[in-house]
Amino acid sequence: MPHKRILEPHLVTIVKDESGFGFNVRGQVGEGGNLKSLNGELYAPLQHVSALLPGGAADKAGVYKGDRIIEVNGTPVEGASHKQVVELIKASGDALTLTVVSVTEEDATRLDHPEGVYQPQYVDYSEKRSLPITIPDYRHIHKNGESFVVFNIYMAGRHLCSRRYREFVDLHNSLKADFIGFNFPKLPGKWPFSLSDQQLDSRRRGLEQYLERVCAVKVIGESELMKEFLTETDKTGASTTCVDIKVLVLNDEVVTLTIRRNTTAMEIFNLVAQEIGLRPENMKFFSLFEIIDQNFERRIQPNEYPHTLYMSNYSTAAATCIRLKRWLFNVDVDSFICQDKVAERIIFYDAVQSVNRSHISLREKSFHLKSLQDTLKVSEYLAIVRECDGYGSIVFPHCPSDAKKDGHVVPIITFQDFKLQSCSEDGTLDEQTIEFCWGSISQFDFDEDENAFLFQYKRTGKGDRWIRIHTPHFIYLYECFERIQEEHSWNLNVFKNPQESTAKRSSGNSNSTIPAPGRQQNDSSDTQALAPQKVDKDKSDSGTETVDESNPGTTDVDPTSSETNSSDSGVPGTQNQESAERSDLPSTDSADQPPL
Repeated sequence: MPHKRILEPHLVTIVKDESGFGFNVRGQVGEGGNLKSLNGELYAPLQHVSALLPGGAADKAGVYKGDRIIEVNGTPVEGASHKQVVELIKASGDALTLTVVSVTEEDATRLDHPEGVYQPQYVDYSEKRSLPITIPDYRHIHKNGESFVVFNIYMAGRHLCSRRYREFVDLHNSLKADFIGFNFPKLPGKWPFSLSDQQLDSRRRGLEQYLERVCAVKVIGESELMKEFLTETDKTGASTTCVDIKVLVLNDEVVTLTIRRNTTAMEIFNLVAQEIGLRPENMKFFSLFEIIDQNFERRIQPNEYPHTLYMSNYSTAAATCIRLKRWLFNVDVDSFICQDKVAERIIFYDAVQSVNRSHISLREKSFHLKSLQDTLKVSEYLAIVRECDGYGSIVFPHCPSDAKKDGHVVPIITFQDFKLQSCSEDGTLDEQTIEFCWGSISQFDFDEDENAFLFQYKRTGKGDRWIRIHTPHFIYLYECFERIQEEHSWNLNVFKNPQESTAKRSSGNSNSTIPAPGRQQNDSSDTQALAPQKVDKDKSDSGTETVDESNPGTTDVDPTSSETNSSDSGVPGTQNQESAERSDLPSTDSADQPPL
């Protein structure tokens, strides 16, 4: 018996099949909104079913196009954002229960946005760019007794997805509904009979030209509709288990790997390191990074899935957004591992990149270094650049902070200290800088709700002070602090006498400890990498405020060994009970802020 539209709230249970749940959701991007009448009842803005896969799981369960979603697995979603609803659906496993209310067929098909979702009065279609999007070929698929053709879509050599012709038609209709006033190109015409190879190739070229023209308009190419279309799913049954991923190494050389979609960053890094011949004992000093823009990369966490990042950056014209880089601040260790020529070349090209970004101050050495770079005298180049200010630093994009009332700051991390460089809201630097030596920083943490990194530093004659830095890269900033803490605990004698260090570890006489990340230590007898006993402040003539501290003692930890004494040190990457209680952190009083 066919289902009927039910114009009042009712439950539907959808059991996922090989094509997923078989429906798309659309609605407002943000949260909240005014109450509106739906079938005589008032509701906050609701997400709605924008498309159904014919014969799919949702279609069989009695879901209709236009159905408004009130609850997902019992969780009310009135006024929820699109992202929140999608995340709840993704977390459902194999069975999904929705509370929905249907609308009349006329309301479902009418060109209308009842929730007040993206319905601009004016959209600027003038900003355009050229994207290398292509459809070089197509494939015949035979599945569940059905035969159809999918067209393979690529961006800059990256395979994004495979789509059927009818999916292009759905995209075209949805774009026309969202971007009123834009003159969309026509799709290749429908054909009721089987197409010959010549006709299929003609359709392929027509679809390619359609995507080229539509994606060239920035506001359309970067829309959620287009992103969803260009992201691989298994709705058509055309996706593959294994995919190719490209990683930049050395001087923008590309390593191409065939991986599973759910291969982790750690697994991909190990494959790349083996491919380029990096020594196993030096692998811990390097990592995979996501290229955010031309001046900044973010370290990819070991358990992340790089293929997801790789595909989400589809609109970039570059071959990839993933690069292998050094993950090391200690210049002495940097010099030692350069006995490995592969490691040396990676560090060399990282240094060249930092010089080009003006993160390293060369002064009168610039001409000499340029000559060494051009002749690829790697060792000589690194020997000089290591002596320059800024070598081995990580410079974050400018962002707001309560350390500066007006304008932004640029966080800069080096092995010696942590700096906050003052700048305007557009990133224009000024001469003021605060420097915190690592000994003056007693705790650090992050606030996930506010996208903020926090650290506490000691002040002479006053209580400790918390500073908040509001940046989308707060997790990476936290990881850098952890890494600095770890590197400050290394005993460099291990490098000079590796056999003695190995014997010591083998005999079980090592008393090494690494303080737990972010932990404030009160026992003065303990090694305190980021927990000083004394703080001196000094204001230099150059406009730089220095929060200084006597150097903490070293610990006997082998930086070439991944083993630590967990009973003494805690587990890197975890937060202790004290720092985890973020809600108890003291607020920052602007009258007590470091002057910027």
